[in-house]
Amino acid sequence: MKIPFKLSLCAVATGSLLLPFASVAQQQSTENSELQQVERIEVTGSRIKRNDLEGAVPIAVIDRDAISKSGFSNLQQLLERTPVAGVGTFSTRGNNQDSTANGGAAISLRGFGADATLVLINGRRVAVSAFAENIANSFVDINSIPVAAIERVEILKDGASAVYGSDAVAGVVNVILRKDFEGTEVAISHGGTTGPTYDETSASLVWGAQAKEASATLILDYFKNTTILGSEMGRFGTANQAPYGGNDLRSSRGYPGNFIVNGVTRIDPGCPGDQAFGQTCVYDYGPAIMAVTPAERVGAVLQASQNIGAHTQAYVELSVQHNRSKAQGAATPLDGDAGLTVPASHPNNPFGVDVGINRYRTVDAGPRIWDIESDSLRLVLGVKGQLNELDWDISAQKGRSESMQTGSKSQGWVRTDFLQQQINLGNYNPFGGVTNSPEVIDAITTSLVRRGESHLTAFDASISGDAFQLGDQMVSFAAGAEYRKEDAFDQPDDQFQRGLIFGTESVSAQAERDQYAAYIEFLVPVTDQLEFTLAGRYDDYSDFGSTTNPQVSMKWRPLDNFTVRASYGQGFRAPSLAQIGLGPSQESVFFTDTFRCPTPDASNPACAATDYTIVFVGGGDLEPEESETFNVGFVWQVTDQFDISADVWSITQDNKIDQNDYENVYAAECNRQNSTICVRLAPLPGQTLGELSRLFNSYINISSQEATGVDLSTAYRMDMQQYGALRLSLDYSYTHKFEKNNIDYAGEYNYPQHRWLATADWSFGEWGLVTSLNYVGAFEDYAAPNEVMTTKTRTVSAQALLDIQGRYNLNDNTTLMLGMNNALDKDPPFAIGDGDADLYGYASKVHNPRGRFVYAKVSYRF
Repeated sequence: MKIPFKLSLCAVATGSLLLPFASVAQQQSTENSELQQVERIEVTGSRIKRNDLEGAVPIAVIDRDAISKSGFSNLQQLLERTPVAGVGTFSTRGNNQDSTANGGAAISLRGFGADATLVLINGRRVAVSAFAENIANSFVDINSIPVAAIERVEILKDGASAVYGSDAVAGVVNVILRKDFEGTEVAISHGGTTGPTYDETSASLVWGAQAKEASATLILDYFKNTTILGSEMGRFGTANQAPYGGNDLRSSRGYPGNFIVNGVTRIDPGCPGDQAFGQTCVYDYGPAIMAVTPAERVGAVLQASQNIGAHTQAYVELSVQHNRSKAQGAATPLDGDAGLTVPASHPNNPFGVDVGINRYRTVDAGPRIWDIESDSLRLVLGVKGQLNELDWDISAQKGRSESMQTGSKSQGWVRTDFLQQQINLGNYNPFGGVTNSPEVIDAITTSLVRRGESHLTAFDASISGDAFQLGDQMVSFAAGAEYRKEDAFDQPDDQFQRGLIFGTESVSAQAERDQYAAYIEFLVPVTDQLEFTLAGRYDDYSDFGSTTNPQVSMKWRPLDNFTVRASYGQGFRAPSLAQIGLGPSQESVFFTDTFRCPTPDASNPACAATDYTIVFVGGGDLEPEESETFNVGFVWQVTDQFDISADVWSITQDNKIDQNDYENVYAAECNRQNSTICVRLAPLPGQTLGELSRLFNSYINISSQEATGVDLSTAYRMDMQQYGALRLSLDYSYTHKFEKNNIDYAGEYNYPQHRWLATADWSFGEWGLVTSLNYVGAFEDYAAPNEVMTTKTRTVSAQALLDIQGRYNLNDNTTLMLGMNNALDKDPPFAIGDGDADLYGYASKVHNPRGRFVYAKVSYRF
């Protein structure tokens, strides 16, 4: 008989697969002739189908049951809790209007970045997000994958370019969709926080029909969440962290502002005393940001198959997703670069002479808001079957990701030429922090549109099965060929290109390419206890050339309950389409112009931290990144109830494409007035350096990254007889070293060395209770990259978050769940922050400020 795949998955309650379970299953299968015909399955990290899940590479599995017990309604929340997630994992949390990937979310394994983690659906690539993150880093938007459609998530914690090609540097996240479902299942959940007003609602419908010759599964999914504004966040919603032990990073572009009067910087006479610092009037933008952005998503997934004869099956996979979101930032910041002046004749001019607007913010026009809509489409058509006991598969895929950002006249988008006109007419009053009339605000604002698309067309053919006899053992193999065509473009509104919109990042990119690949893999069992896997892949890209990457792995079982595994592989990451096709693009970075402010001085306007504009141009002549991965570990089934696995891993990435460090560019170019790289305004009388206008930068093959660490997984199952059953599990990841450009960041800002997730799952009849503790270790507060090796900063404390969920099977068809995430309502630990992305007293890339979240869920199957 055949054993369904889902019955052979033995995952701990956290969702981390402990491979000893598969070891036991294999041992039992040799003892029972009825289990000899176990269905062959393909596991992430190998193209060869096998009879068990225990391979030579470490894989974690988050199965359907674990997803349900987590209480999370979207994939982003689920994956960011996994211990192997690291820096580069980003989401819509804190996604303000300055982000270049508004509304998107991605997973980064080991901290190597979202572009070094390959995301697959059913083992196949998908189109990348139309909008790149951080100007030019392409990623797969995991918000486009509905949670209700997921059967399980397989996380390969090892490089796999020899199997999958580009991007699989730090690992692979393979999302397996539900299929072969029979009946109908409806689920509804709703929850909210006990602090700031915030709630989430989700609903799903799963329908499936199975027949002898055909099957179909349809999933409909809906998710919606509200927003949390900075004004609701208390101490975590202000840029003035001085009262709490941090820095006062309120903006020097104030409301009121300051002006250039007869060549001298003068503060607005109407500046309130608590905002006045020398000649600077500061503004707190914190309350205007969105700590959590609103989102609404609706999606549908269809998987169907039809037998054609005895050995052939046609299949189709179709998924569509529509997402809506918002992003919000503080009102438009303006400085001398905008060239705005106020004539002496202006009725509100308190200075009586022509003045230049130096630092000002149009707060009366409101915060800048983006409406974001994105659509994704994925269609796979294929035929598979058997020929002389060989499995073959031929498929074609079409994928598209389409996004649009819009900002209306009522959403704070101020055009400088319109503003200057209204100032000249005496209609707009920039003095005293007054609120101008709605008619005047309408006259200075505009509407904006940003559009982006990415497309993927792919064809692949593969074959696998037994190759030949080697002694008493049978060598298995898999081989295949692939073709892929990709293109992407990101088009900002031309008002950005014409220099009429200030203070907001913009991206321009367009590129396309073709890629061919061929791969082969052999599973060579030397003895019953020892086997090797050899894999190699050749990729040819139309833009940079070709690359060949090998991988070898070993599995040795010296004892029936003990397995040693090891792997070594080479990998690569091709330059992203956004990187090779990058046009003039801008981002804003907070820092102090130390050449104009050599020593801190509150009376000197140049000493205020300011979000200066960095302009990126050109991405030509980029070469692929190269990597090596190594893993060695063991799997030990100590008893039938207790198992443990451990792995030592190492990843080295060279030739990494990165932004040239703006701090190095600043140090080399900004100490003189006439630099073409560091552009300054004309200096005021008595000054040698004018105000910094913009800094030109580029993407180059400059970086290297190397990380080593240890992963540990263990589980213990206890039969408590009349008191039910208890399963305890632990999934732990330790980063020993994370070296970037010869600086070790392990334990430094945003790089905690210790992460773990511990779970206790108790079942008793129709009742169940699961508790999990998610731990993120302590790390150093921010130090500039050139100070990490020499400067000892304060410590950002460790954090442990407790999740609790109770469940009750009301009857055979109905399950009720009630739970809490962050049940103890723990605040994120205090961090002074980096003065740029983290301004609000916590490390936003590591900790979530949302607070306690209480939810209820009901599912009914009929």
